[in-house]
Amino acid sequence: MAEAPYDTVLQNFHMADGGPPGWRLALKNGRIAAILPVDPPTSQAGQSLELGGDLLLPGLVDGHMHLDKTLFGLPWTPHAAEPFRMSRIAPDAKLLPSLPLDTAGRAGALIGRCVAHGKAHIRTHADITPIFGLSALEGVLAAREAHRAAATVQIVAFPQAGVMRAGGKPMLDLLDAAIGAGAELVGGIDPCEVDRDPRGQFDGIFAIAEKRGVGVDIHLHEPGELGLFSLLEIRGRVGAHGMAGRATISHGFCLGAIAESKQKAAAEMMASCGVALVTHGAGSATMPPLMLLRRVGVRVFCGNDAVRDTWSPYGNADMLECASVIGWREDLCHDPLILELFSMVTSKDTAALGISDYGIAPGNPAHFFTIAAENIPDAIGAHPPRKRVFHAGRLMAADGIWSDAV
Repeated sequence: MAEAPYDTVLQNFHMADGGPPGWRLALKNGRIAAILPVDPPTSQAGQSLELGGDLLLPGLVDGHMHLDKTLFGLPWTPHAAEPFRMSRIAPDAKLLPSLPLDTAGRAGALIGRCVAHGKAHIRTHADITPIFGLSALEGVLAAREAHRAAATVQIVAFPQAGVMRAGGKPMLDLLDAAIGAGAELVGGIDPCEVDRDPRGQFDGIFAIAEKRGVGVDIHLHEPGELGLFSLLEIRGRVGAHGMAGRATISHGFCLGAIAESKQKAAAEMMASCGVALVTHGAGSATMPPLMLLRRVGVRVFCGNDAVRDTWSPYGNADMLECASVIGWREDLCHDPLILELFSMVTSKDTAALGISDYGIAPGNPAHFFTIAAENIPDAIGAHPPRKRVFHAGRLMAADGIWSDAV
């Protein structure tokens, strides 16, 4: 008997482009084999799934997480840190190792929640510090391997406690070892406020990035003119090391607190040297001018950042809800603007993460989800539970619930 041409055919859904209902999606070997027209001749397949008229969307992407810090998988843990960065960094050294569930278990629990919300790709930071060494990274690597069938995870070796203030060369040696152990990017943090030595930090992390052939992702919380100074220094290093398109600024709060003329100049500079920006829409901080950045060509994408962890009791890892909050703060109310916002949790993220074969098109991996929504603006505005989540053609979650049978 001849082998069925497709493993699975999905039917009765509608596409985000507003085309006629009734299209069928044929899957083979974990990829989209074909998009079949309305009422095609019956195609043999290993199975056929009825999607009940739901909207079919590509897998969501989270461009900024901290899987190693999460408290998912544990009973509710009251938040204890003070509202200052260093007051959160210091207690982690004692609290995280004392938790009854290790890094791999907690990170895995959060990955499961991410998948249940339709997420296909994650960029996470893993703390590399003199106290933790590579232990946090090792836990995240273990969680990534355990969930490799459900999502992809890209890891930034993140010097949470600083670089120069955490020892300088010994800390840089740890970051270099982290890249050798499996992290894909070198991180940095507030070179003036935390390290008080921007030259030392940038000399070190950019040297590692160039030697290892990897990108950088630098947390920049610094306000106003101080943050702008650091941003300009990053621009210079990106050019000097030939890293256009491989550098990301996380947060960039300073861009929301400088004069409009400087915002535009900084945005044009970022676009010209290929520096991207990832935002999580922090409620207590100034928002960068996201649409201004986009209009001049800066790649802007989104992430959840802290999700029920030692830094914040809030968050549920839902990128549609994250987009809804960012859209609300940015006053993105018209449908065309909300569609741009959707690209910031999908295709703009994958471009920043270096993922090329993305989207609902023949030949691409079958990463997508279904949702009871009329269109993309409805999906972001209401962000109802994901009905079905597929990764590489396999059903991973249903009705917002992760299946740990993966």
